[in-house]
Amino acid sequence: MHARFVTPAESPAKAGVLICHGIGETVAHWEAAQTLLACNGVASLVFNYSGYGKSTGWFTPQQCEVDTLVAFDTLRQLAPATPLSILGYSLRSGIAVAVAPRLKPSKLIICAGFSSLRKAAASLGVPGPCTRLLPPIWSNVDALKTSTLPVLILHGDADDMFPPEMARQLGSSCGSNCEVIVVAGLSHNGPMYRPDIAYWSLVTSRL
Repeated sequence: MHARFVTPAESPAKAGVLICHGIGETVAHWEAAQTLLACNGVASLVFNYSGYGKSTGWFTPQQCEVDTLVAFDTLRQLAPATPLSILGYSLRSGIAVAVAPRLKPSKLIICAGFSSLRKAAASLGVPGPCTRLLPPIWSNVDALKTSTLPVLILHGDADDMFPPEMARQLGSSCGSNCEVIVVAGLSHNGPMYRPDIAYWSLVTSRL
C-alpha cells in the first residue's frame, strides 16, 4: 500500500486523521491539504487503495474496506497516544462510514459525501435501471442511524456532483452528536485542489 504521512514539524500533533480520498484521486492530489493540516497541528495519512497509483493488488469494494482498516492501524502506530479521526471524501465517504464502527475513531468526518451509493450514481448521471445493478453497499444514511460516533458533515452549496440536500439527509440520520456545515460557494473538489484554512479550520478546530 502506497501512503503519505505528514505530521507537524515543530511540535507533537494535537490530533491525527486518516483521509479516505475520492475515486479519481491518488495520494499526490492531497499533498497541499496535508501540508496545511500539519501547519495547523494535525497529522494526516492518505493512502492509495489496492490497484490505485503505486499500490499493488486489485480494487474491489471489500478490499477497499480492508485497506482502510490497515491504514488506520498504521496511523495508530505512527501517531501513538494521539486522538485519531477518519475522514471520508466524496465517493469514499461510504468506506469511512462503513468501517468507522470497527475502528472507533474520535470523530467521523464526511466531506462532500452522499446518501447512498445508488443515489450517488444517479446524481452522477447513471440511468435509474443501471443504478439498481450496483451492489447494495455504502448506504451512509442507513449506517449513520446506528452510529454512536461524533460526526462532522461538511458540504459545499456549489457541489456539482452531490447536492447539499444529501448532507442534510445524512445529518438527519445521525444522533444528537452531529454537526452539518454547508459552506457557501464551495465546489465538490475545491477542498482538495484549492485547500485553504477557511475550510480546513472547520476540521482542525473540531479534532
